[in-house]
Amino acid sequence: MSPVYSKESYFSVSLKSHIESFFKEDDLDRNIFYNQKIPDELVECSLKFKTNNTLISGLPFFMESFIFLGAEKSCFEDLGPYEGRRAKFEEGEDAYTLKFVLPFSIALSGERIALNLLQRSSNIATYTSKFVTLAEAKGISILDTRKTMPGLRFLDKYSVRVGGGKNHRFGQTDVWMIKDNHKSYFGGLQEAISFFKKMGSFYNPLVVEVHSLDEFEKANSMGVKHFMLDNFKPGEIKEALKSKKEGTTIEVSGGIHLGILENYLIEGVDAISIGALTHSPETVDISLKMKRL
Repeated sequence: MSPVYSKESYFSVSLKSHIESFFKEDDLDRNIFYNQKIPDELVECSLKFKTNNTLISGLPFFMESFIFLGAEKSCFEDLGPYEGRRAKFEEGEDAYTLKFVLPFSIALSGERIALNLLQRSSNIATYTSKFVTLAEAKGISILDTRKTMPGLRFLDKYSVRVGGGKNHRFGQTDVWMIKDNHKSYFGGLQEAISFFKKMGSFYNPLVVEVHSLDEFEKANSMGVKHFMLDNFKPGEIKEALKSKKEGTTIEVSGGIHLGILENYLIEGVDAISIGALTHSPETVDISLKMKRL
């Protein structure tokens, strides 16, 4: 009989190889004596979000880290609903706390990897949500980039989605994206466009990164549908939008941070892509404390 499909089991299988590599890096196998001697008695674990208004993200990855070590899924049945919620606490309190019970050996061995995944995910989701809150009023999407942590793109892209953002590309071949190095190598914009059109992928969209108004007008006259205006000033963006054709999209990118985001929330812009969402998000403080039962 074929196994019954479930989203939970598929998530576990797809994540297992990643988590296995994380624990190899932590080198637990090097000292078998240590592993054998850690007590298995149950402990109450207190997961503390110590930065107010943290957007909780990454709990599935956090839980799977302990499940990989042998914890029962039932240990975390109360945690799941908190994914995507805000960790808010009142004045005078020091943290927003979630509790669960694990064997001490599993809790101790999995603590750092589980917290690293949870904290990175919550960092990205919380930071992304700040951009999204400002941009959604203007109907502009906030996109990530491929500037993700090597080996953690699956986590980084997931976290952006929890924060209300959208994913640009998972890999290079999701979209043919003509950048400055393509144009330099092939001898210009027209030659680069011709190269990618000959790839023969019927449904693959083509995005052209442009660096000046002249280049935008040239690409616009060649029937390009998707543009990324790289390092355009707000005034230049408004000028380009005057020539925007029906059925085309305009994405803005290049060093845009929270302090200047409002300047780029221009009517007619479809999306703003921000590498900092994943390469340098603001950080939140999370800890895991254990108490013997």
